[in-house]
Amino acid sequence: MCHTMAKVTLHSPDMSKSEQIELLVDTGSTYTWVSSIVLRKLNAEVKTARKFKTIDGRLLERKVGEVLIEYMNEKATRMVVFADKGDAQVLGVDALEGLGLEVDPVTKQLRKAEALLAL
Repeated sequence: MCHTMAKVTLHSPDMSKSEQIELLVDTGSTYTWVSSIVLRKLNAEVKTARKFKTIDGRLLERKVGEVLIEYMNEKATRMVVFADKGDAQVLGVDALEGLGLEVDPVTKQLRKAEALLAL
């Protein structure tokens, strides 16, 4: 099975710090999940806490904040989940859409979207 990975750069709110990390692209996850250790290094501010339901039905509560995500020369401030130890680090659909990206169904690689869906 082929997984799509993305090496993204995360920036602190004042752009003075950045971290490059590799995330699993997860089109089934709304938000991007990043280690809380990495987010604290970037001085990412917690905005709220949200509840999430896992694939096996468990309820989790995690802190949520904002961070500037960069990939393929595109930048977007997106909501991110402060992932605990044991949580997967993933690039979610909200970030993909904000960055104007999509997964190529043939190559399984990220690419810039030709156009975004408008309803």
